Amino acid sequence: MHEMKDTARALVRIGYDGRVHKTFRGHLALERFTHEVRVLRHLEARDCAFVPRLLEVDPDTLNIITTNCGTRVDQLNAERQSELFAELEQFGVRHEDQDIRNITYRRNDGRFCVIDFEFATLLDGGDGQPVSLKPSG
Repeated sequence: MHEMKDTARALVRIGYDGRVHKTFRGHLALERFTHEVRVLRHLEARDCAFVPRLLEVDPDTLNIITTNCGTRVDQLNAERQSELFAELEQFGVRHEDQDIRNITYRRNDGRFCVIDFEFATLLDGGDGQPVSLKPSG
């Protein structure tokens, strides 16, 4: 596997088959794992085509395996970046870390994608209230 990210919060690797393996660790690891799974399932149920799809979920190891949404983007104009995150909100999710490091480019269909949903806000958490793990500032 090829290591993509190794921080106190997560280890992200890409397998030889192209699938993305993310292991949550550190502060609030279980909560962040649970929240990201919930958000990704929400987006899949709404047929959002520009986010990873969950393939496997292992709560015992706090590991998820997702589809690969392409390669990281180094440059993207601010207007296009804002449009992408606004488009995500149409699916009921506000990405609370709207940084370029959370945007990828999928070459096979020329689509910009959004990744990393552990702090995203689910705008309707089922009871009409938003659900988020966004750190308060």
